[in-house]
Amino acid sequence: MSDWPDDQAGGRGYGRGSGNPQPDGARVMRHVQRGGPARPAGPPPGNVPQQPSYDDGYDDAYGNGQPYGDARDEVFEPRTPRRDAYGQSYDSGYNTGQVYGQPAGGGGQGGAGRPPRAGRPAPDWRRRIKIGSITLVSVLLVTTVATYFWADGKLKREVDLSKVIERPEGGAGTNYLIVGSDSREGMSDEEKKKLHTGSAEGKRTDSMMILHVADDGGNTMISLPRDSNVTIPSFKGAESGKLYPNQGRQVKLNAAYAEDGPELLVRTVEYNTGLRIDHYAEIGFGGFAKIVDAVGGVEMDIPKAFKDKYSGADFKAGKQTLDGQDALAFVRTRHAFSSDLDRTKNQQKFLASLANQAATPGTVMNPFKLYPTMGAGLDTLVVDKDMGLTDVASMFWAMKGVTGGDGKSMNIPIAGMAGGNVLWDKAKVKQLVNQLNSDEKVTVQGG
Repeated sequence: MSDWPDDQAGGRGYGRGSGNPQPDGARVMRHVQRGGPARPAGPPPGNVPQQPSYDDGYDDAYGNGQPYGDARDEVFEPRTPRRDAYGQSYDSGYNTGQVYGQPAGGGGQGGAGRPPRAGRPAPDWRRRIKIGSITLVSVLLVTTVATYFWADGKLKREVDLSKVIERPEGGAGTNYLIVGSDSREGMSDEEKKKLHTGSAEGKRTDSMMILHVADDGGNTMISLPRDSNVTIPSFKGAESGKLYPNQGRQVKLNAAYAEDGPELLVRTVEYNTGLRIDHYAEIGFGGFAKIVDAVGGVEMDIPKAFKDKYSGADFKAGKQTLDGQDALAFVRTRHAFSSDLDRTKNQQKFLASLANQAATPGTVMNPFKLYPTMGAGLDTLVVDKDMGLTDVASMFWAMKGVTGGDGKSMNIPIAGMAGGNVLWDKAKVKQLVNQLNSDEKVTVQGG
């Protein structure tokens, strides 16, 4: 039995819980005419009595407010989209007449009363390229600035040229004194043994060169033999500050460095040549070998085989690639030659190959080679206090140009030998210096 009262709708529960013991009879559904042509007057088709239309106030199951009726005569209208709990509109897809797999409205852009669906916009390639270019430039700029400060922080500005006294007047261009020392600083006992450097205390100059970078004209590199006979002039001690007078002492050029370091070497070179030195750069054994290894070795064409037990050199004639150990032995060897002049020629030849190898796109554009090469050089590069990275770059590119044939590479003019010392041709040296100070093309022949 139902608990619903029997008097609902006059005792007719219509499926809502009638108390009548008999089952409900068939319910005749109301009919609502929605649009379309009017029916002709007269009895309805099939002699079915027309039922009265009424509204019991309930929406149908689809929530569109449409009463139940005869689906044959209904024309469904578009419904207002419903909203979910978050206020977002959505459409259930019912009562739209949409066939699955086809767009609403029978294949058009949108169904009846529904706006066309917007297509996906085409990508703005011009904007994307612009953003990409700006990003790339920003990355390159940040990398360049970071690299500059990283490299600048590695420079060892330890030489104070303001301590050099009685300096000659400067001329055109910039003059660098480039020194290769036998410094063993930072090298382990194993490295010293491998590179045949020995374990002598202190450091001496193994090679010396003047590089003239012209303001207008070709650059010039001049090798100064370490056994050159020179006069030690008056000088002020780099550490003591004490003034030492000129006593006319004749010594080998590398003795000046051993006596009071780079400042006295610069003072001695200036006094004996009359050429003002603007910048000083020095690299030790360890740094030299590491640079060669960082660039992957340097190819050399050695015209004649030679050995030297002191430097560890043991080379056959012909083309070969030298690693750091072999390269250091090559530029240091002097006992296998008749004079120190042969060694300076080998040094210039090797520097030409090294500079060309270091400046190739394979090194410059490859960070895995560029940074180790820069790091190896800068870790042991000692310069004067006024020398910056731009000066270092200018020196390197000028050296590369000279050794590559764009400029002149020579030994200082030689007059002969005396007691194992190399004597300079003073007249030619003076002429050479005048040409350098005037940025003229060098016509003087070296030794």
